[in-house]
Amino acid sequence: MTTNTKSKTKINKILYASDIEKGSRPAFRAAMSLCGKYESEVTYLHILEPLSSSAQNLIKNLVDTQDVEGIYQKSLVNLKIKIEERISSFFEQEIEFHDTLDISKIKSRIEEGVAWETIIKVADEIDADVIVMGTRTHSAVGQFFSGSTANKVMLNTKRPLLIIPLGK
Repeated sequence: MTTNTKSKTKINKILYASDIEKGSRPAFRAAMSLCGKYESEVTYLHILEPLSSSAQNLIKNLVDTQDVEGIYQKSLVNLKIKIEERISSFFEQEIEFHDTLDISKIKSRIEEGVAWETIIKVADEIDADVIVMGTRTHSAVGQFFSGSTANKVMLNTKRPLLIIPLGK
């Protein structure tokens, strides 16, 4: 007699990529729901896209290089604080609905680079079992021609990807 046992999928690590813009909560909620269900770790990733070379030159001409570096480092600290505040705020508002969530299982991370490439790089680094991200699209045709970050991640990763539609 053989026993048919279904193997249960275990999600240990979730990469949640966020632009931290207004309206991104549904994607964060989805990541937290997975976290609660599987008692997973979540890495909350925000990516700073590089400035264009013309923007970099403009800044260099207007501000001393040392001042720019100081401003940049201070901005990173402020951004990290903002992300941590978002995580705490989410827990305060939603914990009654997700009693299995543990805030200590969430790490925040800020990286620089092209968004879709950085998402895949970080997912590989942490060996994420799933990538969760939101997408804001104005139309299917516009998304097809312009190519969203979510589309590029989807086309270039071998990891499962959960894409949550967000408000505009």
